[in-house]
Amino acid sequence: MISKLIKKIEEKDAPIVVGLDPQMSFLPKFLLDEAIKEKGETLEAACDAVVKYNKGIIDATFDLIPAVKPQIAMYEQFGCAGVAAYKETCDYAKSKGLVVIGDIKRGDIGSTSGAYATGHIGTIEIGSKTYAPFDEDMVTVNPYLGSDGVQPFIDVCNKCDRGIFVLVKTSNPSSGEFQDREIDGRPLYELVGEKVREWGEASMDGDYSNVGAVVGATYPEMGKILRQIMPKSYILVPGYGAQGGKAEDLKCFFNSDGLGAIVNSSRGIIAAYKNEKYAKFGEAGYAEASREAVKDMIADINSAR
Repeated sequence: MISKLIKKIEEKDAPIVVGLDPQMSFLPKFLLDEAIKEKGETLEAACDAVVKYNKGIIDATFDLIPAVKPQIAMYEQFGCAGVAAYKETCDYAKSKGLVVIGDIKRGDIGSTSGAYATGHIGTIEIGSKTYAPFDEDMVTVNPYLGSDGVQPFIDVCNKCDRGIFVLVKTSNPSSGEFQDREIDGRPLYELVGEKVREWGEASMDGDYSNVGAVVGATYPEMGKILRQIMPKSYILVPGYGAQGGKAEDLKCFFNSDGLGAIVNSSRGIIAAYKNEKYAKFGEAGYAEASREAVKDMIADINSAR
C-alpha cells in the first residue's frame, strides 16, 4: 500500500494529506440550515451537512492531493449517524482516487486489535460473501499495549495490501508526559521508533514499509532522530500550520530521495474560508478557499523539502 501512496505523492508532487476533521463551528451555515430544513434539528441533519461539506472539499482538491485523513472521533460524536457519515466520506474519497488514511488510533489486546484491524483495513466473511467494512487504505495505531496489539494490524496489512502509521511522538503539548520518559537512559519515543523499524521489516513494499510512524511537526529535533532510526518507515506528520509546525521545521522528516514523509493539515484546509487570507471566497466559496489553501501548503512544503 505504501507504494501506492508514494506513487500518488510523486504524480502530484504533493507530500500532503488533508485532514477531514469536521467540527460544527467549521460548517458553513447554509449547509446546516439546508439539512435542518429537511431533517429537523437532529444528529442526522448534522451528519448530512458534514458529508456535503466533505464532498465539497474533496471535489475541490482531489486533483491536487494524494490522500485524505478523516479523524473518526469527529464523526463518532454524532453517534451511529456519524459513523455512517464517516463511511460515506471514506467511500467518496476513494471514488475520487484518493488514498484514505483512517485516523482511528486503535490498539488493544490481540483479539480486540484483530477485530479493529478486520473492521477498518481487513475483510470479514459472512457465509459465502466477503466484506471490507470500513475499507480505509491505512489507519493510525496506538502501540501502548505492545507487539500483540500491533501485530494483528501488520498481518492484515500483509494479507490485504494495507498500511498503518504507529504513534511514536505525537504533536500535542503534553505528549512528553509519557513519550519523553527515559528508560535505561533513552526516551520512550526512541524505543517505540525502534519497534516500528522492526515491525516494518516484516511488511516491506518496495523501498519503504507499510508500517509507518506518526511524528509531530512540533518536535523537529526529535523528528530528526526518529528519521534516522526509521529510515524505511513513512512518517505521517501532524501539527503543521494551526498547531505551530512550520515548513522549515520539516526538512528532517524527509529522506534524501525527497520522500519519506507526508504532512497533514486539517483546519488550515477545511476551514480556510474562516482565515483572513482566504476570506474573499466567503462562506459559499468554502471549497474554493480550501483549494487555494492546498495550493499554498504544497508550495510551502515543497520549498522545504
